[in-house]
Amino acid sequence: MTTVVDRIGLLVTNDPEIGDGPLGLVPDAALVIEDGRVLAIERAGATADERVDAAGGCVIPGFVDSHTHLVFAGDRSDEFAARMAGRPYEAGGIATTVAATRAAPDAELSAGARRRLHQAWSTGTTHVEIKSGYGLDAEQERRCLDLAAGLSDDLTFLGAHLVPPEYEGRAGAYVDLVCTTMLERCAPVARWIDVFCERGAFDADQSRAVLAAGAAAGLGGRVHANQLGPGPGVQVAVETGAASADHCTHLSDADLDALAGSDTVATFLPASDFCTQQPYPPGRRAVDAGVAIALASNCNPGSSNTTSMPFVLALAVREMGLSIEEALLAATVGGARALRRADVGRLSPGARADLALLDAPSYTHLAYRPGMPVVAGTMVAGKTVSGSAPPANY
Repeated sequence: MTTVVDRIGLLVTNDPEIGDGPLGLVPDAALVIEDGRVLAIERAGATADERVDAAGGCVIPGFVDSHTHLVFAGDRSDEFAARMAGRPYEAGGIATTVAATRAAPDAELSAGARRRLHQAWSTGTTHVEIKSGYGLDAEQERRCLDLAAGLSDDLTFLGAHLVPPEYEGRAGAYVDLVCTTMLERCAPVARWIDVFCERGAFDADQSRAVLAAGAAAGLGGRVHANQLGPGPGVQVAVETGAASADHCTHLSDADLDALAGSDTVATFLPASDFCTQQPYPPGRRAVDAGVAIALASNCNPGSSNTTSMPFVLALAVREMGLSIEEALLAATVGGARALRRADVGRLSPGARADLALLDAPSYTHLAYRPGMPVVAGTMVAGKTVSGSAPPANY
């Protein structure tokens, strides 16, 4: 069975060898899908077993959200309101979510994570990375990863999110636990390991120990870096060959040089800076320095309770100095690069058929109409998961 997405007014492929410019733009196109992957790009009017009508709108690769915390319980809206009234953000609020998550039954956690994934689909996200990090003991961390396993194949063990209350004053002992018992329990279902290298969380040496243990267990590295102020996180990420350094709100020239000379992607999370009233990351400086960048939502209950990648993109354009094209690339192929994947973030033959159909003639409307429902439908592996025009057999 083949499906054609037809009457595409403007197709963004993210493949310059197929279309014009860095976005690989193809006008008046049809996208032919077979077995969940892009089979061909043809002129509008192509035939297939099933047809989805793009009605002249723009079609883009689905957003690749490479940093989320979808599995959690509880509400921290009071904390958000206090920050809006002037209280500074501190990483310690994570402990509130840990307590709520530990107490929540599986059904509640699973339903919440699935609801957030469906919300992400509705705004054009087609692939997510999901972290643990709200269990902070071996069984709870494994439980969170197991509940996420049906939602993504990019799962991240984040036992080193914060020192839990029962280990207060014994951070070294907790790091030992993360690197042994917790890692042994979680590594079989995770692809990545992450560490919050920040004041109030884990220092550089502790972060290196966590990443080294993860690497020995076959997990790729990721780092929460330089969110609350200048710090060693970016340098630790580059030194250890981590796939991404995330947040990167505070970057020195040395940090930019290190990132530019490495394979580590700087993943910006501007919705967090919006919600915490932190400065926005220096996106323009990073791009001009030759740094590979990604954009992600950081969906979590404390510092970024949103799954909307169009909102993130609009912030990056308005507040970080990125062009709309740069922001769209960062939110798609950039996220794929941060996850070291070549099968998502683009729409060229062989790629997974993950796409968003826009109720707009151009991708520029993602930033031009902030907060509006610009995404009319979303397809994951060739199947409609959100929108009003599903294939006949879905």
